[in-house]
Amino acid sequence: MKNIMVTGGAGFIGSAFVRYMVKQYPQYNVIVYDKLTYAGNLDNLLPVHDEPNYRFERGDIADRETVKRVFDSHQIDTVVNFAAESHVDRSILSPDAFIHTDVVGVYILLDESKQHGLERFLHVSTDEVYGDVDEGFSVEADPFAPNSPYAASKAGGELMVRAYHVTHGLNAVITRGSNTFGPYHYPEKLIPFFVTEALDNRPLPVYGDGMQVRDWLYVDDHARGVDVVLHKGVAGEAYNVAGENLRHNMDITKQILSLLGKGDSLIKYVPDRPGHDRRYAMNCDKLRALGWEREKPFEARLEETVKWYVDNEWWWRKIKTGEYLDYYKRQYAARLAAAE
Repeated sequence: MKNIMVTGGAGFIGSAFVRYMVKQYPQYNVIVYDKLTYAGNLDNLLPVHDEPNYRFERGDIADRETVKRVFDSHQIDTVVNFAAESHVDRSILSPDAFIHTDVVGVYILLDESKQHGLERFLHVSTDEVYGDVDEGFSVEADPFAPNSPYAASKAGGELMVRAYHVTHGLNAVITRGSNTFGPYHYPEKLIPFFVTEALDNRPLPVYGDGMQVRDWLYVDDHARGVDVVLHKGVAGEAYNVAGENLRHNMDITKQILSLLGKGDSLIKYVPDRPGHDRRYAMNCDKLRALGWEREKPFEARLEETVKWYVDNEWWWRKIKTGEYLDYYKRQYAARLAAAE
């Protein structure tokens, strides 16, 4: 393992992984490959921009010729695939982009990895492939039950990874992460969205009754989990990367408001989205057995995250224009008009 191609490395979790790997393993060359869609942002990589073992290549994982060129020009021997369309709400509005990237793109990466004889392929997936978990905790052997186009596309990509391992012997592993939060998170997701909206005293649209349960994982812990699986995971296996911090969406919302010194009057209950899973929860004993642990408790990480957005308006303020505003209007204008 020497030349690692990190697809989607300019995105939220991918860039955290890149920042970690570039510093942690100076002997590795880390080549970021990113399409730079709305959620890809080179600002996320500024902390490693001048490091000698970092390179950037722009491209789509579904573009076979560009993937092949980058494999050849950088002598890629390892792929860590973060590239994905990843927002459930957007998958309901425009599912075609999710199939293109999360299924077709994964197939092309796998096929080129097979043809080039890569040493290792790690595919980053999500807890949403398990679907609603009414009680207990999902384990890696549980069946898939995706309930959104996003979750279905991620499940499809995972199954293709499995097929290439079983059929072609590709040395592939999979991670399934829970809801991840932290700095550099595109402000359409719950925590950065609500923090940045609350800072401007704008209404916070809470779906349904706000009692949906999510398991929250800090982004640097997620990055280290991927690193552990990359180096120690058994080929053909999947590993849950869980925060083990189950919280209702409403509790998260109120904690954010409290940390910002804002009142609950900003909360607006809006009509729920279709197929909204009620609860996610994963067991991560399998990953912990490889030596992984989280570094700090959830409350400390949430406070650090809120402070980061307060201190880094330069990063998010310029994002919340143009395409972002068009999406906001499509997703929330009617719901807020019907808010309770």
